[in-house]
Amino acid sequence: MTIASPPNSALISARNVSLSLGRAPSRVEILRGIDLSVAAGESVALLGPSGSGKSSLMAVLSGLEQPSGGTVEVAGLDFTALDEDALAVARRGRIGIVLQAFHLLPTMTALENVAVPLELAGERDAFARAATELAAVGLGHRTGHYPAQLSGGEQQRVAIARALVARPALIFADEPTGNLDTATGAAIMDLLFERHAASGTTLFVITHDPALAARCARVIDLADGRIVADRVSA
Repeated sequence: MTIASPPNSALISARNVSLSLGRAPSRVEILRGIDLSVAAGESVALLGPSGSGKSSLMAVLSGLEQPSGGTVEVAGLDFTALDEDALAVARRGRIGIVLQAFHLLPTMTALENVAVPLELAGERDAFARAATELAAVGLGHRTGHYPAQLSGGEQQRVAIARALVARPALIFADEPTGNLDTATGAAIMDLLFERHAASGTTLFVITHDPALAARCARVIDLADGRIVADRVSA
């Protein structure tokens, strides 16, 4: 097995991160002593079975969840020192997140859904940039459609456009093909890797699928809340 070399300049730096729920003696340890560095521009897969702590680790690294112990730095910011409001501001423009369940706003069109992050940031050209991003994911002809009028694959394309429209340095994709059929899922992953290559963002994919993980340059194996391997993809 080839071990991945530690990045020289880390975009993500996690040190001795732990996450637990509940109180002793019924406390549940979800993450146990995670040490992890990810460099700008990498494509990384976090691979592991259901219940291994993958989504919890993504939540901690993205600032959606505070760890019980340890430190997390993203783009030079100590996320563990920020409160919830400060974390929301810190994520804006730095981090895009693509989830299995799409999480589009049902009363907004595709264009409006993609424009939301830019509007929240006060960008005046929010709709023009949203239209450009939708065109980039092949949905330039569907800008006025609502989520209920789109297929699952189209909804995920909208979610990808929304995650990328603010040009973040880091994209998290948590089981992005989990709600899609095999062919649609493959097309969505092709799109994610194409957009990663075109924009130079760091792509962090959370998956239980070894074939999908192998498409990333680096694979991190997680089991029982611990990193058990960190290797260059074959």
